[in-house]
Parts: sequence; C-alpha cells; structure tokens
Amino acid sequence: MARKLEGKVALITGSGRGIGREIAFKLALEGARVVVNDLDAGPAADTVRAIRDAGGVACACPGNVAAADFAQRFIDTAIDNYQGLDIIVNNAGYTWDNVIQKTSDEQWEAMLEVHLTAPFRLLRAAQPVIRALSKKELEDGRRVVRKVVNISSVAGLFGNAGQANYSAAKAGIVGMTQTLAKEWGRMNVGVNCVAFGLIKTRLTTSVAGVDSASIDGRDIKLGVRPDMLEAMERSIPLGRGGTAEEAAGAVYLFCIPESDYISGQTLMCSGGLTGF
Repeated sequence: MARKLEGKVALITGSGRGIGREIAFKLALEGARVVVNDLDAGPAADTVRAIRDAGGVACACPGNVAAADFAQRFIDTAIDNYQGLDIIVNNAGYTWDNVIQKTSDEQWEAMLEVHLTAPFRLLRAAQPVIRALSKKELEDGRRVVRKVVNISSVAGLFGNAGQANYSAAKAGIVGMTQTLAKEWGRMNVGVNCVAFGLIKTRLTTSVAGVDSASIDGRDIKLGVRPDMLEAMERSIPLGRGGTAEEAAGAVYLFCIPESDYISGQTLMCSGGLTGF
C-alpha cells in the first residue's frame, strides 16, 4: 500500500522532543522526507537517527527559531537536501507564565517572538519558493497541494489565567492562519491550525527531580503541580491529558491528501475541553 506522504518534504520546528518529535516520526513513516529542528543539536540528531533507523529519511537543522537568520537557513536545508518544500509545521515553543502585573516585557516579547514572529518569518521565507514551485507545476499541467499546519492552544481561543503573553501569541497564530489561507489558496496551499489542550510533555509533566530547564538561555520552570494537573484532567471530558502521539495525529490529519480541500480551519485537540 502506498504511503500517504510519499516523496513529500516536511519541515517541522521544535521536532527534537515531545510533540514535534512524534509529528516528525509520523510524517516520516508515511513517506515524507523530514527536516528536523530543535534548539539543541543533540535532540535533533537523536530524532534524525531514530527516523533513519526506522527506515525513514531525515536531516537536521538545529537552532533557535527566533533567530533572524533561522527561517532562510531552514528553507535552504530542505531545498539543498531534498529539492522541495511541501509541508511546514510551526510547532516550536514553550510557556513562560505569570499574572499580567508580574509579567515583564522580556516575558511578553519572548512568547510573541517564538510563537508568532518565528512562524511569520518562516512562512514569509517559504513564500517565494512555494510560488516558484507552484508556477512551474502549473506550466507543466500538474496540481500539487501543499500544507501548512500552525500550532495554537485552547489558551489562544479562550484565554488562560497567568498566560496573557502565551494566549495572545497563540490567538495571533490563528489570525495569521486564516489570512494565509486566503493569500495562499491560489498556490494550492492549505493553511490550517491545531489548538492543543493539555498534552503531557516535559513542559507540563516534569521528570522526577527536574523542575526547570534552560530554554533559549532562560531558566524556565517545568511541569504543573500534581494537584493542579489532577484538577485539570478532571475538567477534560475524556478524563485525561493527551499524549504526544495523539497530538501528532491531529497535525497529521491536516497533512494527508484527505484534507486537501480544508483550509483556514482551527482544530481543537483537547479531549473535548472547550475552555479553561
């Protein structure tokens, strides 16, 4: 049986760990050639190695998605290695929470930079490449559908106490998704968004003895207090937080041919949770 993404080239930010790693695996096992990114070179290389060991095709482009030169470097890695660009998943990010009166300018700007400005720059850099590919395909009488999947959060749809910065950025990515769906439809690009609820990763469930991590040079608190996590899970209709594999499945839905006529949409992957 033919794999659904055979020959496609997929770029996934923040794919060295957690949800992004599972997205990279899922797309690679369906035949996509994947460009893996992580802030740190080690996790990116580990994901590439694991994909190759499983029979997939992948290469790494480590680095900070918020760096001014990252977007072009990421696009160039895909073109240089695989001569194409079919799927972009803007997944990289983290949270840095506080109530608004205690949120510094640095905290505010950091969340907008990683969750909104970095995807904007990547999609801006991708547009000339996609336009040229689409024009050539049209001249050849071929129709190729490409996909963009941006990652939002239920916090971006409904807000969440202590996350004014994160919620604003995640709301912004929904607006950008809807705008690009209108701009890029003429190039046969479906642009959609997945809004996650509580997904269990290192950012929400800390490893025993580890309560912080260095992310982009900042010491960021990891995890949610067990009592708070339990209360959050009780509020989810399915009764539990989601897994990284389940989160990847929602992204996958927007990458496969069955979703070729879907664009400008936001899918909640939240176990039925529709607000906090």
